[in-house]
Amino acid sequence: MGRNSAARPALNAKAVAGEGRGDSIVAATASPALTAAATDNPGLVLRQIRTENDWTLAQVSQKVGLPVSTLSKVETGKMSLSYDKLLKISRGLNIDIARLFMREAPEPAARFTGRRSVTRAGAGPTIRTSTYAYVYPAAELLKKSLNPMIIDVQVRSIEEFGELMRHPGEEYALVLEGTADFHCDLYAPVRLETGDSIYFDGAMGHGYVAVGAGPCRILSVCSARDEDLKSALHPIGNDDIESE
Repeated sequence: MGRNSAARPALNAKAVAGEGRGDSIVAATASPALTAAATDNPGLVLRQIRTENDWTLAQVSQKVGLPVSTLSKVETGKMSLSYDKLLKISRGLNIDIARLFMREAPEPAARFTGRRSVTRAGAGPTIRTSTYAYVYPAAELLKKSLNPMIIDVQVRSIEEFGELMRHPGEEYALVLEGTADFHCDLYAPVRLETGDSIYFDGAMGHGYVAVGAGPCRILSVCSARDEDLKSALHPIGNDDIESE
């Protein structure tokens, strides 16, 4: 179904990145850009958000559905946050998950921001699920129109994948390394070799399955909101998030 990928070199994810990191060029009449410095301690950000809103731990506990003791340990760095806990906090406080990795509160969006961000190879927050391992470039830019992800596909059969994923917006995917079968609920499966790409409606049930024994890496760019994408993921019991 696909073409022979033996003679086709793996694309380098670093080659698609720009230069600079978190740069912002703002017109004189525009408001400051919506950027913030990344942090690897979401507990500190949680405390900042709680303090800014004059919330007690008990009040946050009621909002997010997590015990006060858990929230206290998270704020003091004694406990890390799993994906499920991050999602509960995000939904309970009505914020993007990415906000929990920002040191400063976001500023109002500018009409012309000239925003620019680069994520170096191997860097960026990572979410691991039962189907994929996701790396999120440009995580320090909030309220993005597009959400890029680098996906390492873990599953090798559609049965192992389980229920197909759905999210608002549209998605573009480019195979950086290996071979993937793209499954959706409206079309027959299609095989994508290294360098092949696909553009589709994210509302269709869809999923990528790795082909062969080697690694399978995909660059995916979605027009959906960050919280809509993360709520569509396949979490597992020990699912975790890492910040590089």
